[in-house]
Amino acid sequence: MRKTIMAAGLAFSCAIALAAPAHAVDMATTRSVEQLIDEVIKRASQTPPRSMVAGMKIEDVKAALSNIKTLDRDEWARAWMSVADRYMEEGRKLEKAGRIAPAREAFLKAYRYYKFGHYPVDNSPEKAKSYQKGVEAFLAYARYLEPKLEVVRIPFEGKEIVGYLRLPKAKGKVPLVYLATALDSRKEEWTERNEDYLKAGIGIFLTDMPGTGQAPIKGSEIADRMFKAALDYLAARPEIDAQRIGFYGGSWSSYWAVKLAVTERARLRAVVSQGTGVHEYFSAEWQRVAVNTEEYLMDLLPARSSVYGVEGLDAFLAFGPKMSLKAQGLLDKPSAPMLLVNGSRDTQMPIADLFLAAASLKGGPVETWVNPAGGHMGNDSTWPSERIRKEIVAPWMIKMLKAPEPATKAAAR
Repeated sequence: MRKTIMAAGLAFSCAIALAAPAHAVDMATTRSVEQLIDEVIKRASQTPPRSMVAGMKIEDVKAALSNIKTLDRDEWARAWMSVADRYMEEGRKLEKAGRIAPAREAFLKAYRYYKFGHYPVDNSPEKAKSYQKGVEAFLAYARYLEPKLEVVRIPFEGKEIVGYLRLPKAKGKVPLVYLATALDSRKEEWTERNEDYLKAGIGIFLTDMPGTGQAPIKGSEIADRMFKAALDYLAARPEIDAQRIGFYGGSWSSYWAVKLAVTERARLRAVVSQGTGVHEYFSAEWQRVAVNTEEYLMDLLPARSSVYGVEGLDAFLAFGPKMSLKAQGLLDKPSAPMLLVNGSRDTQMPIADLFLAAASLKGGPVETWVNPAGGHMGNDSTWPSERIRKEIVAPWMIKMLKAPEPATKAAAR
Protein backbone atom coordinates (compact mmCIF):
# COMPACT_ATOMS: atom_id res chain seq x y z
CA MET A 1 0.00 0.00 0.00
CA ARG A 2 1.42 3.36 -0.99
CA LYS A 3 -0.12 6.74 -0.57
CA THR A 4 1.22 9.85 -2.29
CA ILE A 5 0.44 13.39 -1.18
CA MET A 6 1.64 16.24 -3.41
CA ALA A 7 1.97 19.79 -2.11
CA ALA A 8 0.85 22.57 -4.43
CA GLY A 9 3.70 23.87 -6.58
CA LEU A 10 5.50 23.95 -9.89
CA ALA A 11 8.11 21.83 -11.64
CA PHE A 12 11.72 20.73 -11.37
CA SER A 13 15.08 22.41 -11.84
CA CYS A 14 18.70 22.25 -10.73
CA ALA A 15 22.17 23.35 -11.72
CA ILE A 16 25.57 24.31 -10.25
CA ALA A 17 29.33 24.31 -10.90
CA LEU A 18 32.33 23.17 -8.92
CA ALA A 19 35.05 25.39 -7.48
CA ALA A 20 37.96 24.84 -5.11
CA PRO A 21 39.06 27.17 -2.31
CA ALA A 22 42.03 29.42 -2.96
CA HIS A 23 43.80 28.48 0.27
CA ALA A 24 43.56 25.66 2.77
CA VAL A 25 41.98 27.96 5.37
CA ASP A 26 39.39 29.33 2.96
CA MET A 27 35.78 28.23 2.90
CA ALA A 28 34.93 26.04 -0.07
CA THR A 29 32.37 28.24 -1.76
CA THR A 30 31.75 29.75 -5.16
CA ARG A 31 30.59 32.92 -3.41
CA SER A 32 32.95 35.82 -2.79
CA VAL A 33 33.02 37.14 0.76
CA GLU A 34 30.74 39.99 -0.32
CA GLN A 35 28.28 37.57 -1.89
CA LEU A 36 28.40 35.35 1.20
CA ILE A 37 27.57 38.30 3.46
CA ASP A 38 24.70 39.35 1.20
CA GLU A 39 23.33 35.80 1.20
CA VAL A 40 23.42 35.54 5.00
CA ILE A 41 21.55 38.84 5.34
CA LYS A 42 19.03 37.69 2.75
CA ARG A 43 18.38 34.43 4.60
CA ALA A 44 18.15 36.14 7.99
CA SER A 45 15.68 38.69 6.58
CA GLN A 46 13.26 36.15 5.13
CA THR A 47 9.90 35.51 6.81
CA PRO A 48 10.24 32.98 8.25
CA PRO A 49 14.06 33.00 8.20
CA ARG A 50 15.94 29.93 7.01
CA SER A 51 16.37 27.39 9.79
CA MET A 52 20.10 27.99 10.21
CA VAL A 53 19.51 31.65 11.12
CA ALA A 54 16.13 31.27 12.82
CA GLY A 55 15.90 33.18 16.09
CA MET A 56 18.69 35.61 15.23
CA LYS A 57 18.25 39.39 15.34
CA ILE A 58 19.09 41.09 12.06
CA GLU A 59 21.12 43.74 13.92
CA ASP A 60 23.21 40.98 15.52
CA VAL A 61 23.69 39.30 12.15
CA LYS A 62 24.92 42.54 10.62
CA ALA A 63 27.20 43.20 13.60
CA ALA A 64 28.87 39.79 13.20
CA LEU A 65 29.17 40.14 9.44
CA SER A 66 30.87 43.54 9.82
CA ASN A 67 33.85 41.66 11.29
CA ILE A 68 34.13 39.26 8.36
CA LYS A 69 36.53 40.48 5.67
CA THR A 70 37.78 37.19 4.21
CA LEU A 71 36.71 33.58 3.73
CA ASP A 72 38.93 32.38 6.57
CA ARG A 73 37.10 29.85 8.77
CA ASP A 74 38.57 31.11 12.03
CA GLU A 75 37.61 34.68 11.19
CA TRP A 76 34.06 33.50 10.55
CA ALA A 77 33.92 31.72 13.91
CA ARG A 78 35.35 34.66 15.86
CA ALA A 79 32.82 37.06 14.35
CA TRP A 80 29.83 35.00 15.52
CA MET A 81 31.41 34.15 18.87
CA SER A 82 31.78 37.87 19.63
CA VAL A 83 27.99 38.22 19.48
CA ALA A 84 27.35 34.93 21.29
CA ASP A 85 29.77 35.79 24.11
CA ARG A 86 27.80 38.95 24.80
CA TYR A 87 24.56 37.01 25.22
CA MET A 88 26.28 34.35 27.32
CA GLU A 89 27.58 36.98 29.73
CA GLU A 90 24.16 38.62 29.84
CA GLY A 91 22.57 35.26 30.63
CA ARG A 92 24.96 34.61 33.51
CA LYS A 93 24.26 38.03 35.05
CA LEU A 94 20.49 37.58 34.74
CA GLU A 95 20.68 34.07 36.19
CA LYS A 96 22.73 35.31 39.14
CA ALA A 97 20.11 37.99 39.76
CA GLY A 98 17.39 35.34 39.79
CA ARG A 99 15.81 36.52 36.54
CA ILE A 100 15.49 33.05 35.07
CA ALA A 101 13.16 33.64 32.12
CA PRO A 102 15.30 36.32 30.42
CA ALA A 103 18.48 34.42 31.37
CA ARG A 104 17.14 31.32 29.65
CA GLU A 105 16.43 33.29 26.48
CA ALA A 106 19.87 34.89 26.54
CA PHE A 107 21.51 31.46 26.78
CA LEU A 108 19.44 30.26 23.83
CA LYS A 109 20.43 33.27 21.75
CA ALA A 110 24.07 32.64 22.65
CA TYR A 111 23.70 29.05 21.48
CA ARG A 112 22.30 30.12 18.12
CA TYR A 113 25.23 32.43 17.38
CA TYR A 114 27.81 29.90 18.56
CA LYS A 115 26.10 27.36 16.32
CA PHE A 116 26.47 29.59 13.28
CA GLY A 117 30.06 30.22 14.30
CA HIS A 118 30.91 26.56 13.66
CA TYR A 119 28.57 26.15 10.68
CA PRO A 120 28.55 23.82 8.86
CA VAL A 121 31.25 21.84 10.66
CA ASP A 122 33.92 22.55 13.27
CA ASN A 123 36.88 22.16 10.89
CA SER A 124 39.21 24.86 12.27
CA PRO A 125 40.49 25.70 15.76
CA GLU A 126 38.11 28.62 16.30
CA LYS A 127 35.16 26.71 14.87
CA ALA A 128 35.88 23.87 17.29
CA LYS A 129 35.94 26.43 20.10
CA SER A 130 32.60 27.83 18.94
CA TYR A 131 31.11 24.33 18.94
CA GLN A 132 32.19 23.63 22.52
CA LYS A 133 30.93 27.00 23.69
CA GLY A 134 27.64 26.30 21.94
CA VAL A 135 27.10 23.05 23.82
CA GLU A 136 27.82 24.88 27.08
CA ALA A 137 25.33 27.65 26.20
CA PHE A 138 22.64 25.17 25.23
CA LEU A 139 22.99 23.15 28.42
CA ALA A 140 22.75 26.39 30.43
CA TYR A 141 19.47 27.07 28.63
CA ALA A 142 18.32 23.46 28.97
CA ARG A 143 18.56 23.52 32.77
CA TYR A 144 15.20 25.29 32.72
CA LEU A 145 13.38 23.15 30.17
CA GLU A 146 10.08 21.50 31.08
CA PRO A 147 9.86 18.60 30.75
CA LYS A 148 13.45 18.35 31.85
CA LEU A 149 16.33 17.37 29.62
CA GLU A 150 18.42 14.36 30.63
CA VAL A 151 21.91 14.03 29.16
CA VAL A 152 22.26 10.32 28.40
CA ARG A 153 25.67 8.68 28.01
CA ILE A 154 25.58 5.18 26.54
CA PRO A 155 28.84 3.16 26.61
CA PHE A 156 29.76 2.25 23.04
CA GLU A 157 32.93 0.63 21.69
CA GLY A 158 35.16 2.21 24.34
CA LYS A 159 33.56 5.61 23.85
CA GLU A 160 30.02 6.86 24.48
CA ILE A 161 26.90 7.86 22.63
CA VAL A 162 25.75 11.22 23.97
CA GLY A 163 22.03 11.83 23.65
CA TYR A 164 19.38 14.16 24.97
CA LEU A 165 16.23 12.60 26.39
CA ARG A 166 13.02 14.44 27.25
CA LEU A 167 9.99 12.55 28.50
CA PRO A 168 6.52 13.99 29.13
CA LYS A 169 4.95 13.59 32.53
CA ALA A 170 2.64 10.61 32.24
CA LYS A 171 1.32 7.58 34.05
CA GLY A 172 2.91 4.46 32.66
CA LYS A 173 5.15 4.01 29.64
CA VAL A 174 5.24 6.66 26.89
CA PRO A 175 5.87 6.41 23.13
CA LEU A 176 9.10 8.00 21.89
CA VAL A 177 10.61 9.46 18.72
CA TYR A 178 14.35 9.03 18.14
CA LEU A 179 15.57 11.96 16.05
CA ALA A 180 18.95 11.74 14.31
CA THR A 181 20.38 15.08 13.24
CA ALA A 182 21.87 16.00 9.88
CA LEU A 183 25.12 17.19 8.33
CA ASP A 184 25.14 20.69 9.82
CA SER A 185 22.39 20.47 12.45
CA ARG A 186 23.06 19.28 15.97
CA LYS A 187 21.01 17.63 18.68
CA GLU A 188 20.94 20.88 20.64
CA GLU A 189 18.68 22.89 18.34
CA TRP A 190 16.61 19.84 17.45
CA THR A 191 15.88 19.27 21.14
CA GLU A 192 14.29 22.69 21.37
CA ARG A 193 12.61 22.41 17.97
CA ASN A 194 10.53 19.25 18.47
CA GLU A 195 8.20 20.06 21.34
CA ASP A 196 5.14 19.03 19.28
CA TYR A 197 5.80 15.46 20.35
CA LEU A 198 6.08 16.31 24.02
CA LYS A 199 2.78 18.19 23.92
CA ALA A 200 1.21 15.05 22.45
CA GLY A 201 2.54 12.90 25.30
CA ILE A 202 5.43 11.45 23.26
CA GLY A 203 9.05 11.52 24.40
CA ILE A 204 12.00 12.61 22.27
CA PHE A 205 15.56 11.31 22.14
CA LEU A 206 18.25 12.96 20.03
CA THR A 207 21.78 12.14 18.94
CA ASP A 208 24.16 13.63 16.41
CA MET A 209 24.49 11.40 13.38
CA PRO A 210 27.74 9.44 12.81
CA GLY A 211 30.57 11.72 11.74
CA THR A 212 29.15 14.87 13.34
CA GLY A 213 28.96 16.58 16.71
CA GLN A 214 29.51 14.24 19.65
CA ALA A 215 28.88 11.03 17.72
CA PRO A 216 31.47 8.41 18.73
CA ILE A 217 32.11 7.07 15.21
CA LYS A 218 32.48 8.34 11.66
CA GLY A 219 29.94 7.66 8.97
CA SER A 220 30.26 4.38 7.08
CA GLU A 221 28.08 1.63 5.66
CA ILE A 222 28.09 -0.04 9.11
CA ALA A 223 27.68 3.06 11.28
CA ASP A 224 24.02 2.20 11.87
CA ARG A 225 25.35 0.07 14.74
CA MET A 226 25.43 3.31 16.76
CA PHE A 227 21.69 3.76 16.33
CA LYS A 228 21.05 0.11 17.18
CA ALA A 229 22.97 0.47 20.44
CA ALA A 230 20.94 3.54 21.29
CA LEU A 231 17.70 1.68 20.50
CA ASP A 232 18.81 -1.12 22.83
CA TYR A 233 19.22 1.45 25.58
CA LEU A 234 15.86 3.11 24.92
CA ALA A 235 14.02 -0.22 24.86
CA ALA A 236 15.40 -0.98 28.32
CA ARG A 237 14.23 2.28 29.87
CA PRO A 238 11.21 1.52 32.08
CA GLU A 239 9.48 4.82 31.22
CA ILE A 240 9.48 4.12 27.46
CA ASP A 241 7.03 1.92 25.58
CA ALA A 242 9.41 -0.22 23.53
CA GLN A 243 6.54 -1.18 21.21
CA ARG A 244 5.95 2.46 20.25
CA ILE A 245 9.29 3.87 19.16
CA GLY A 246 9.55 5.95 16.00
CA PHE A 247 12.62 7.19 14.14
CA TYR A 248 13.14 10.45 12.25
CA GLY A 249 16.05 11.24 9.97
CA GLY A 250 16.36 14.50 8.03
CA SER A 251 18.71 15.48 5.22
CA TRP A 252 21.74 13.14 5.44
CA SER A 253 20.09 11.21 8.27
CA SER A 254 17.19 10.46 5.94
CA TYR A 255 19.56 7.73 4.73
CA TRP A 256 19.81 6.24 8.21
CA ALA A 257 16.04 6.45 8.57
CA VAL A 258 15.46 4.31 5.47
CA LYS A 259 18.15 1.83 6.45
CA LEU A 260 16.79 1.39 9.97
CA ALA A 261 13.24 1.09 8.66
CA VAL A 262 14.46 -2.13 7.04
CA THR A 263 17.04 -3.47 9.48
CA GLU A 264 15.10 -2.48 12.63
CA ARG A 265 11.56 -2.84 11.33
CA ALA A 266 10.67 -5.28 14.11
CA ARG A 267 11.08 -2.60 16.76
CA LEU A 268 10.32 0.65 14.94
CA ARG A 269 6.64 1.52 14.85
CA ALA A 270 7.04 4.34 12.31
CA VAL A 271 9.87 6.05 10.40
CA VAL A 272 10.11 9.44 8.67
CA SER A 273 12.80 10.07 6.07
CA GLN A 274 12.89 13.76 5.10
CA GLY A 275 15.28 14.43 2.23
CA THR A 276 15.74 10.75 1.35
CA GLY A 277 19.15 9.94 -0.06
CA VAL A 278 19.58 6.21 -0.58
CA HIS A 279 21.41 5.45 -3.84
CA GLU A 280 21.99 8.11 -6.49
CA TYR A 281 22.91 10.56 -3.75
CA PHE A 282 26.11 8.61 -3.18
CA SER A 283 27.13 8.45 -6.85
CA ALA A 284 30.09 10.45 -8.13
CA GLU A 285 27.93 11.84 -10.93
CA TRP A 286 25.46 13.40 -8.50
CA GLN A 287 28.02 14.60 -5.96
CA ARG A 288 30.32 16.29 -8.49
CA VAL A 289 27.52 18.77 -9.12
CA ALA A 290 25.67 18.72 -5.81
CA VAL A 291 28.63 19.58 -3.58
CA ASN A 292 28.47 23.15 -4.84
CA THR A 293 24.76 23.76 -4.94
CA GLU A 294 23.82 27.36 -4.21
CA GLU A 295 21.03 26.00 -2.02
CA TYR A 296 23.79 25.38 0.54
CA LEU A 297 25.53 28.40 2.03
CA MET A 298 29.18 27.29 2.06
CA ASP A 299 31.73 24.56 2.79
CA LEU A 300 29.53 21.68 1.67
CA LEU A 301 32.27 19.40 0.32
CA PRO A 302 34.48 19.75 3.43
CA ALA A 303 31.45 19.15 5.65
CA ARG A 304 30.34 16.05 3.75
CA SER A 305 33.90 14.72 3.61
CA SER A 306 34.30 15.13 7.36
CA VAL A 307 31.41 12.70 7.95
CA TYR A 308 33.58 9.90 6.52
CA GLY A 309 36.81 11.31 7.94
CA VAL A 310 38.32 11.85 4.50
CA GLU A 311 39.67 14.94 2.75
CA GLY A 312 39.28 16.10 -0.81
CA LEU A 313 36.86 15.40 -3.62
CA ASP A 314 38.49 12.20 -4.91
CA ALA A 315 38.49 10.49 -1.51
CA PHE A 316 34.92 11.63 -0.86
CA LEU A 317 33.66 10.35 -4.21
CA ALA A 318 35.44 7.02 -3.78
CA PHE A 319 33.84 6.44 -0.39
CA GLY A 320 30.25 7.13 -1.42
CA PRO A 321 29.13 4.15 -3.55
CA LYS A 322 29.42 1.57 -0.76
CA MET A 323 26.87 3.62 1.21
CA SER A 324 24.18 2.90 -1.40
CA LEU A 325 21.26 0.95 0.08
CA LYS A 326 20.62 -0.50 -3.36
CA ALA A 327 24.17 -1.85 -3.48
CA GLN A 328 23.64 -3.28 0.01
CA GLY A 329 20.54 -5.12 -1.18
CA LEU A 330 18.21 -3.40 1.27
CA LEU A 331 15.79 -1.53 -0.97
CA ASP A 332 13.72 -4.55 -1.95
CA LYS A 333 13.19 -5.67 1.65
CA PRO A 334 10.16 -5.24 3.95
CA SER A 335 10.22 -2.05 5.97
CA ALA A 336 8.50 -0.46 8.91
CA PRO A 337 5.71 2.00 8.03
CA MET A 338 7.35 5.04 6.48
CA LEU A 339 6.73 8.60 5.39
CA LEU A 340 9.13 9.93 2.75
CA VAL A 341 9.31 13.72 2.41
CA ASN A 342 11.19 15.99 0.00
CA GLY A 343 10.97 18.67 -2.67
CA SER A 344 11.24 18.01 -6.39
CA ARG A 345 13.77 20.84 -6.77
CA ASP A 346 16.16 19.56 -4.13
CA THR A 347 19.70 20.16 -5.43
CA GLN A 348 21.36 18.51 -2.43
CA MET A 349 19.60 15.13 -2.63
CA PRO A 350 18.09 13.67 -5.80
CA ILE A 351 14.31 13.38 -5.77
CA ALA A 352 14.81 10.16 -7.73
CA ASP A 353 16.00 8.51 -4.50
CA LEU A 354 12.68 9.17 -2.79
CA PHE A 355 10.77 7.57 -5.66
CA LEU A 356 13.22 4.65 -5.78
CA ALA A 357 12.69 3.95 -2.08
CA ALA A 358 8.91 4.34 -2.36
CA ALA A 359 8.71 1.95 -5.32
CA SER A 360 11.12 -0.66 -3.95
CA LEU A 361 10.38 -1.09 -0.25
CA LYS A 362 7.87 -3.78 0.63
CA GLY A 363 5.39 -4.04 3.46
CA GLY A 364 5.14 -0.66 5.05
CA PRO A 365 2.91 1.04 4.13
CA VAL A 366 5.15 3.66 2.51
CA GLU A 367 3.65 7.12 2.10
CA THR A 368 5.21 10.07 0.29
CA TRP A 369 4.79 13.82 0.58
CA VAL A 370 6.48 15.72 -2.24
CA ASN A 371 6.44 19.47 -2.78
CA PRO A 372 6.87 19.95 -6.55
CA ALA A 373 8.09 23.52 -5.97
CA GLY A 374 10.20 22.65 -2.94
CA GLY A 375 13.94 22.48 -2.52
CA HIS A 376 15.90 20.50 0.05
CA MET A 377 13.66 18.77 2.62
CA GLY A 378 10.64 20.08 0.69
CA ASN A 379 11.14 23.69 1.78
CA ASP A 380 9.98 26.73 -0.14
CA SER A 381 8.30 30.04 0.73
CA THR A 382 4.88 28.36 0.95
CA TRP A 383 6.12 25.30 2.80
CA PRO A 384 8.96 26.45 5.11
CA SER A 385 10.61 23.84 7.31
CA GLU A 386 8.57 24.69 10.41
CA ARG A 387 5.28 24.31 8.54
CA ILE A 388 6.31 20.93 7.10
CA ARG A 389 7.29 19.77 10.57
CA LYS A 390 4.10 20.98 12.25
CA GLU A 391 1.57 20.08 9.54
CA ILE A 392 3.06 17.01 7.84
CA VAL A 393 5.83 15.23 9.75
CA ALA A 394 4.83 15.53 13.41
CA PRO A 395 1.09 14.78 12.86
CA TRP A 396 1.95 11.65 10.86
CA MET A 397 4.39 10.39 13.47
CA ILE A 398 2.02 11.15 16.34
CA LYS A 399 -0.81 9.36 14.55
CA MET A 400 1.35 6.29 13.95
CA LEU A 401 2.72 6.07 17.49
CA LYS A 402 -0.68 6.52 19.10
CA ALA A 403 -2.62 4.20 16.79
CA PRO A 404 -3.85 0.89 18.26
CA GLU A 405 -1.29 -1.87 17.95
CA PRO A 406 -1.91 -4.18 14.96
CA ALA A 407 -3.58 -7.39 16.11
CA THR A 408 -0.89 -9.53 14.46
CA LYS A 409 1.87 -7.87 16.47
CA ALA A 410 -0.07 -8.01 19.71
CA ALA A 411 -0.70 -11.73 19.22
CA ALA A 412 2.96 -12.36 18.49
CA ARG A 413 4.07 -10.94 21.84
